[in-house]
Amino acid sequence: KEWLSKGHGEYREIPSERDFFQEVKESKNVVCHFYRETTFRCQIMDKHLAVLAKKHIETKFLKLNAEKSPFLCERLRIKVIPTLALIKDGKTQDYVVGFTDLGNTDDFTTETLEWRLGCADIINYR
Repeated sequence: KEWLSKGHGEYREIPSERDFFQEVKESKNVVCHFYRETTFRCQIMDKHLAVLAKKHIETKFLKLNAEKSPFLCERLRIKVIPTLALIKDGKTQDYVVGFTDLGNTDDFTTETLEWRLGCADIINYR
């Protein structure tokens, strides 16, 4: 219940960089998708993250428009879109950059992404 009250269990967009810091502060595990509306692969990533957000309520799933968050992109050294920042206890632990870790294909499975997030220990994966 506490997780759900903090916005876990759904995949949602946050409007600004300021919101990012607030969201990250209140949850132990956060996956944040840095996306661009014009990038087709971001829509592919969205589809998988929406599924995983419902399945893994122990982790908060967010998305942030990279074009509206230049400070964060620079600070987190985000150069490739899509990039997932994997944040544990307020610190960025790992990144999923593009689709390289997901088989370098547009038709990777949700399970592949789930496995990758599990490797980073950002979700409870068995």
